[in-house]
Amino acid sequence: MTEAKDFRNFFIAGVMTLILVAATPTIAMFVHLPSSSASFSELSLLGPELDARNYPFNIKRNETYRVYVSVGNRLGQTAYYQILVKLRNQTQASPVTSNSTPSTMPALYQYNFFAANGDTWQSELTFSIENSTKQNQTSAIERMIINRVTVTLDPASQATWNITRAGFYYQLLLELWRYNLASEAFQYDNRFVGLWLNVTDSH
Repeated sequence: MTEAKDFRNFFIAGVMTLILVAATPTIAMFVHLPSSSASFSELSLLGPELDARNYPFNIKRNETYRVYVSVGNRLGQTAYYQILVKLRNQTQASPVTSNSTPSTMPALYQYNFFAANGDTWQSELTFSIENSTKQNQTSAIERMIINRVTVTLDPASQATWNITRAGFYYQLLLELWRYNLASEAFQYDNRFVGLWLNVTDSH
């Protein structure tokens, strides 16, 4: 319980810090009232040139690839966000929008950040395959490097040969979560983006 209270205090302190940094002589210049009753968060994935082009697709081992993830806060208040980076094969579950259910895959990497209402947070995401194996009709990524952090993958995440598209495919999945003060925990915000990767030539 003490840990939960400390985390709540950390959240409040972060919000106050943002307010102090963004404060101007006119408070209304910082407090943006939504133009409509709708409040939401935006999650997007951009290519290496910070636009919707040239996304990595054909992936080779020991080569580093770059994309950019951004979150727009349109909630009407400051929010504490978390982005979970996951990897799944073609048969493993993706998030379900209809009932706000996240993927059951484990997180390989995460971002934690505050965003004031009306602001857009953006960060680089680099990744590479450090080690992968291929046997018969299956492919397994054993280790990846995400933002210079080495992560080990579950062997059960191996991909099977896709006959239709003649290759092995994985999806790099990014889920948006938001801290809930009432429950004192992060909750899935029903926003995700995915990037399909062809790892056929990564062995």
